[in-house]
Amino acid sequence: MTFDWKAALAIFATVFLAELGDKTQLATLLYASDGKASRWTVFISASLALIASVAIAVLAGGFVAQYVSPRVLRYVAGTGFIAIGIWTLTTH
Repeated sequence: MTFDWKAALAIFATVFLAELGDKTQLATLLYASDGKASRWTVFISASLALIASVAIAVLAGGFVAQYVSPRVLRYVAGTGFIAIGIWTLTTH
């Protein structure tokens, strides 16, 4: 298995942009700003939580890919994102 730099950069950019301003980042910002825990504690804890959630997503993706084609998964994910966007625009 070799490391695919092109895929790594695409994945990094996509996840980084998706995480900007989301509720996870805002929650982390609030924890860091309240002063009850050190910034290092907040950083390490939030990083470990993100690693754990991504590990679950990778394992689930590998499992689901055994039974569902990547093309179908892309359509389902795309439809889900569009539905969430429409819901967000119409209810808030």
